[in-house]
Amino acid sequence: MAPAAILTTTTETAPAATLTQNYKTASLTGPYKELAPYKYSKEDEEGKTGLKAAKYPNYLPTWNPEQKYPPLEPFEHYEHGKDADTSYPELLADGVAVTHLTPTIGTEIRGVQLSSLSNAGKDQLARFVAERKVVAFRDQDLADLPIADALEFGGYFGRHHIHPTSGSPEGHPEIHLVHRGEGDRGAEVFFENRTSSVAWHSDVSYERQPPGTTFLYILDKPETGGDTLFVDAVEAYRRLSPLFQERLHGLEATHSGVEQANASSARGSIRRREPVVNAHPIVRTHPATGEKALFINPQFTRDIVGLKKEESEAILKFLYDHLAYGADFQARVKWEEGTVVVWDNRVTQHSALLDWKSGQRRHLARITPQAEKPFQTPYEPSS
Repeated sequence: MAPAAILTTTTETAPAATLTQNYKTASLTGPYKELAPYKYSKEDEEGKTGLKAAKYPNYLPTWNPEQKYPPLEPFEHYEHGKDADTSYPELLADGVAVTHLTPTIGTEIRGVQLSSLSNAGKDQLARFVAERKVVAFRDQDLADLPIADALEFGGYFGRHHIHPTSGSPEGHPEIHLVHRGEGDRGAEVFFENRTSSVAWHSDVSYERQPPGTTFLYILDKPETGGDTLFVDAVEAYRRLSPLFQERLHGLEATHSGVEQANASSARGSIRRREPVVNAHPIVRTHPATGEKALFINPQFTRDIVGLKKEESEAILKFLYDHLAYGADFQARVKWEEGTVVVWDNRVTQHSALLDWKSGQRRHLARITPQAEKPFQTPYEPSS
């Protein structure tokens, strides 16, 4: 087990406001949320037109243009995984069934109810997920709780993030919804010009303090399809040569929310906050495990600070390909009713898959606690 991180290194970069302004003047519109619908038929989703009604109408998305929020302020994040008993006496008690999906990433657990965990159990959850990267908990009741109670549970792990552009349940902007309604055929239009729906990313990595322990729970699912892919960014870092690892240390890359906001505005949807650009270490350290992970992704990362365009693009393309092609350090999570998938956004990337052609509904809710500002500990050769 890796030691807890203690020493940190930082580099000086342009202020976030300056970075953001530079990107705003570029008027960039990238392929952000191309597959995320921003409207639907309420009558269809409520079953009034003969289609199958949504199981959780209280979670149907709304896009309220009156929801406007000021810039996010820095906050002091406390990493509960540092306090965990790593024998996991509450999380993995007798009778709990644990199945590892791959050696380094992905675990399936049955027999423990997340919503009933004590604070000590939640600490164990944060640490176990940091170790296993993504964990699918089956037979959970999170979706059946009042939304306020689900948010109270998730709030233990950090400040709730309110997404700047996504749909949310009425009155609960802290919930990010993934929703494709019954009978939706938008994928057919998408695939007229695209060959794949895979879009690797770490959620809202452009924030100054991106998410840590993250929760996604199923509300409605197609009979087959709609799985989620995850990649272990710690193992991806370990696979690099020591010389290349050392070269990446000290480098920072910019992460931009401008294009996502522009894409939302271009289709007439909402902007709850003005977008930001922040620079983060390409290699970040997890505060509980001390593990180092690659922290760049093709959806939000733009360039490497201090490098020329061609130099930056060459390195980033290699790293993106390295993560995307690394099937031997990836896991595929299949959704079942009552599933809550918990992952650590600091040490993984993921991609939804739009691979079903039945037009069946896919509806999920995400609770996204923010964590610390990414930091990097000094380079150490692998032992």
